[in-house]
Amino acid sequence: MPKNLTYKKIDKNLPDPKYQTKGSVGFDLYSRIDITIKPHQIELVPTNLIVKIPKDYFLMITSRSSTPIKKHLFVANGIGVIDQDYHGDQDEIKVEFYNFSNKSVKIEKGERIAQALLVKISTPKLKLQNFNKKISRGGFGSTN
Repeated sequence: MPKNLTYKKIDKNLPDPKYQTKGSVGFDLYSRIDITIKPHQIELVPTNLIVKIPKDYFLMITSRSSTPIKKHLFVANGIGVIDQDYHGDQDEIKVEFYNFSNKSVKIEKGERIAQALLVKISTPKLKLQNFNKKISRGGFGSTN
């Protein structure tokens, strides 16, 4: 595990990312702007960070546990995946939120909106092969 995760902030006046407790596995991400998300709409919310992801890792972006309850928002694509090569000057991390309520939801600049987790990965080579298994296990729900 790398000792440091280096990052750059767009707006230097906003808080630095941090782990909220000693046992936290994710650090909080903050909104760089005030934004309103209309009902049943998706918006990209900038987090003020460009992060240099170490080799053999990716940064997973997830909802904070309270965001769906308090804000009626969830990360639209389930999780966000920030690749190792996404750290150029214009590569600010953004969270894709879906407003599942019937009311507009306001996010304020500096508000904690999501969390990020550094996850170890492997990237094996892809190899095409024909499988000759005669009996299929079945599809969704096949094991009750």
